Amino acid sequence: MNTVGGDERLRLKPHPSPLTRFARWFGRNGTFARGVHPESHKSTAATPIRRMPFAPRMTLPLAQHIGKPAVPTVAVGQEVVRGQPIARAEGFLSVPIHAPVDGVVEAIGLRPSARGPWTESIVIRTFEASTQEVGWAEPRDMDTLSPAEILQAIQDTGMVGLGGAAFPSHAKLSVPKDKPIHTLVVNGCECEPYLTCDHRMMLEYGDDLMQGIRHAMRAIGAKKAVIGIEDNKPDAVESLRARLPPGGDIEVVAVKTKYPQGAEKMLVKAALGLEVPAGGLPSAVGVVVNNVGTLAQLGSLLPRGIGMTERVVTVTGPGIKRPGDYWVPIGTPLKHVLDWAGAEDVTEREIILGGPMMGQAIASLDVSVTKGVSGILVFDRLNIEAEANRKTYPCIKCGECLKACPMGLNPSMLGMLAGRREYDAMGSQYHLGDCFECGCCTYVCPSHIPLVQQFRAAKSVLRDRAS
Repeated sequence: MNTVGGDERLRLKPHPSPLTRFARWFGRNGTFARGVHPESHKSTAATPIRRMPFAPRMTLPLAQHIGKPAVPTVAVGQEVVRGQPIARAEGFLSVPIHAPVDGVVEAIGLRPSARGPWTESIVIRTFEASTQEVGWAEPRDMDTLSPAEILQAIQDTGMVGLGGAAFPSHAKLSVPKDKPIHTLVVNGCECEPYLTCDHRMMLEYGDDLMQGIRHAMRAIGAKKAVIGIEDNKPDAVESLRARLPPGGDIEVVAVKTKYPQGAEKMLVKAALGLEVPAGGLPSAVGVVVNNVGTLAQLGSLLPRGIGMTERVVTVTGPGIKRPGDYWVPIGTPLKHVLDWAGAEDVTEREIILGGPMMGQAIASLDVSVTKGVSGILVFDRLNIEAEANRKTYPCIKCGECLKACPMGLNPSMLGMLAGRREYDAMGSQYHLGDCFECGCCTYVCPSHIPLVQQFRAAKSVLRDRAS
C-alpha cells in the first residue's frame, strides 16, 4: 500500500509504467513517419463472416509456410476425418497440416502453386456427407501448461501468421533468452485497402482473441499486451475494449489510419513509441508482434486440441458479385471460391491473392487457398486494360518515393541501380534488405516505375548468389 507518512488516508495511486504512458499518449496520436493514404475499398466490413461449402476435391500443398515443407503421414487410398493430421512438421521451422474435410486421399504429388513452380501436395476427395464437425481432437487444460508446452501446442495446431507472412507461429513466439519480452503487440490494423477479414474477426471472435492473447503472453513471458487498431475501425476498438479483462495488462490503442500501419516496425513505433533498429526484429526492443486473426484462432484451437483446417478470407473486388469474408477450408481450389462468390469470366480478369499493395497476381485458377491467403481480389477487364496501358517513363527525380518510404530508404536510387543490375550495391550501400516490399514507392511514382517488382527481382538474385 502506497501511503504518505504512514497515514492510510493519503493513499497514492500507483504511477503507470513508462510503457503504459507511451501507449496512452500514442494511442491518441500514434503514427509513423512517411507512408501513404490509398483509397479505401472496405465495403465488406459490415457483412458478417459466412461459411463456404466444401469443394469436391481439396489440394493441400506441403509447403504453405516459411520453413521446411511438412512430410505426409498418410497414403493414397487412406480415409481421413476432418482435423486429422495428414502431414507432420519437418523440424522446428515447420508445421503440420490437417485434413480440412472427411474424405479419402486421392493423390500425393506435384500440383500448381501460387508462387509458380509446382509443389508436392496432398489431394483429398471430399465425402459428400462431410460436415463442419471436427472429428479429431485432443482437448488440453491450457492453465497447466508451461511456456515450452504452450509453444509445442501451438506448433501442433499447424498455425502460421495469418496476416500473410505465413511464418510458423510457435517459432515467432520462441524468443531468445537474452532478449526478454515485456509487451505483446497485437496487430489489428489491416491497412490494405480491400481486406476486412481481421476487422470481422475482432468483431465476431473477440473472446477467442482475448484467450489467444493470454496464451501468447504466457508463452513469451510478457506482462503487457497492446492491441493496435487503425482509427477507421471504431466499432472494433469499442468491441474489444468492452471485452478487456480486469487488471489493465491488456490495452486497446487506436492508431492513425495510414498505410503501412500494419507493418511490424511501424506499429511498434505508433503504439509504443519504440524504434526497432534497422535490420533488427521487434524482440530487440522487448516486443513480439502477432496478428489478431492468428491469436483469435489460437484462442479457439488450443483448448480444444484441434488443428487449423480453415481461415477467414476476404473475397472482393469489382469482379465479384457476392463479396464478403468467408470461412474457407484450407486447400479449397480457387475456382471453387470464385464460382461461389459469383465471379464470372474469371479467365479474363486479374486475380490477386492478398491485398492490392502487397498481394500476388496469379495466372492459374488451379491453385488452392493456403494458410497465408488473407484475401482474393478480382478485377475486371476495364481495370486490367487501364493498368496495362499505363506507360512507364524514366525517373524524374521528384523525390516522392523518398517521402513515402516508411523505412526511410531511397527507392529512386535503388531503382536506378536495379536497372543497371548493380545488385550488390543495392544491398551493401542502400540497405535493400530493410525494404519489406510495402509498395508505397510504386504507388506514388508519377513515372509508373514498377519499383517493388525490381526490388523483388534484385533480392532473388542476391539470395541465389548467397546460396
